[in-house]
Amino acid sequence: QDSNLMLRSGPTSTSSISPLALSASIWHHRATIRALAKREVQSKYRGSVLGVFWSLINPLLMLAIYTFVFSEIFRMRWGGGLDHPLDFALMLFTGMIIFGFISETLSRAPHLITGNPNLVKKIVFPLEISAPVTVISGLFQLMIGLALLLLVFTVTKGAPPATVLLFPVIATPLVLLTLGATWFISSLGVFIRDISQLIAHLLMVTMFLSPIFYPITAIPEKFRPFFYLNPLTFLVEQTRRILILGLQPDWQQLIAFTGISALVCYLGFVWFQFTRKGFADVL
Repeated sequence: QDSNLMLRSGPTSTSSISPLALSASIWHHRATIRALAKREVQSKYRGSVLGVFWSLINPLLMLAIYTFVFSEIFRMRWGGGLDHPLDFALMLFTGMIIFGFISETLSRAPHLITGNPNLVKKIVFPLEISAPVTVISGLFQLMIGLALLLLVFTVTKGAPPATVLLFPVIATPLVLLTLGATWFISSLGVFIRDISQLIAHLLMVTMFLSPIFYPITAIPEKFRPFFYLNPLTFLVEQTRRILILGLQPDWQQLIAFTGISALVCYLGFVWFQFTRKGFADVL
């Protein structure tokens, strides 16, 4: 058995929840995280005829449906000089791949621990790596969506702007924020079994209260501050700037947002470590 799966259990100490402990745990179990994430991606498509190609078909199908409904039936245009239906499709798809990553990861978070009670009760397992495994699995789909977006952009509009190379800068706070939320929600899922239904509704609200299907300029100014409270708004807007519009991100806001995301990530880890000693009793 892989020794990386082993971790001593016991009371949560201050040192076990420090930022250094968080980094050390992920680094120490990196091989296990990589192996579990690979297995999770493979298991999603195991037994299907098309296998991993479904990861391409699904976003393409959703893109085609949303584009037809919003640009052809409702006759919506993005504005700002982006009046072609193709421009609408690219802007829409950019928002979809960001939301898709968050939605896929957080919708699975409530069941990370409750769905694997044997890991809590029967063996000594580093439960905190369950969240990074799920996030990496979601990143796989995100990267496929990103590659598909850039391919469509290249075929229809030419070479993408050089600012696409800045995507990792945007992805960093996205991953940190999602990872922290996953730790927090997976812990709550052990004690509050209704959390999965709540998360499903929150994700739906988050999707419609963010500029995925429409530009931020379409929102009346008096309501925009409320939309900016939704972190998805900032992430989607900045991703569109670098991938489609060829603009630099708002560096000042991005640095501040990354700091907040890192704090959320750490607090999620702290919460998980403090509550994990009660998992076995509940399960």
